[in-house]
Amino acid sequence: MVTDLVSAEFVCDNCGLVSPQKAMENPDEWTVLGSANGSSSNSSNACHRVGLPNSITLHDMGLSTIIGKQNKDSTGHTLNSYVSSSIQRLRIWDARSRSNMSGNRNLMQAFNELSRLKDKLGLTNAVVEMAAYIYRKAEEKRMIRGRSMPAILAAALYMACRELGTPKSLREMTESSQVESKAIRHSYRLLALKLDINVPLIEPSMYVSRIANKVGISERTKRIALTMMKEITKNEISAGKNPVALAATVLYLSCLASNENHTQMKIAAAAGTSEVSIRNRSKDLKTKYGLDTMIWEMSF
Repeated sequence: MVTDLVSAEFVCDNCGLVSPQKAMENPDEWTVLGSANGSSSNSSNACHRVGLPNSITLHDMGLSTIIGKQNKDSTGHTLNSYVSSSIQRLRIWDARSRSNMSGNRNLMQAFNELSRLKDKLGLTNAVVEMAAYIYRKAEEKRMIRGRSMPAILAAALYMACRELGTPKSLREMTESSQVESKAIRHSYRLLALKLDINVPLIEPSMYVSRIANKVGISERTKRIALTMMKEITKNEISAGKNPVALAATVLYLSCLASNENHTQMKIAAAAGTSEVSIRNRSKDLKTKYGLDTMIWEMSF
């Protein structure tokens, strides 16, 4: 008798007779990762999975056991009143055991908020998992006690965005999390210091395409702005300056060079900065670095 893993049946290899006895184990949900023709060359190439995948964005890593609400046994028969009451008590204690510890309650609240921020900001799973990893490290070092959980979570998410190169500004994080920017900055510095994380600098060119798409700037003007931003970064002009304000300023000057009618107010609103920042930054770039002349040369 051989076992058919697809149908979970015992079959005779000589005559094909199927035994009425069913196999106890079900097959894996999927088996992928083989060779080019679809067959797996060795066992290391096969990929088996049963149940939900593990994830650090869940407070229990996705390894918890939940007792179902149906009062029926494996054969489908309804349980009697004594067994049903016992199962109900087990459900209550199971729910209490998952949320009784303060650490589990904190992670449940934090990761529920993280899921909300993911949908609101349109973040990828990689960014969310990085933020959950940073938050778990902070929780292991007991940095959450006595501090605001939303502020630590927003700082961890902002740090994950910078780590993976996702252009999200501090202002967007403040508006989405409803936490003051001062608290996020304080928590951000605390995480970087205590966890010894070297966060890379933000490239201002990452904000150019994003702001241009919001305003509706043409591709020609966008290319001029990107080329100019490369020159600014190469000459180390962008050091110590707000990358969002710098990207908005370069886009505004590129619009002037290509005769596109976009006001400072419109670009500043799309970038999440002020008109005064664009005016001051454009004045500095024109007088100190001759940026206006270089953009005019690139536009023709």
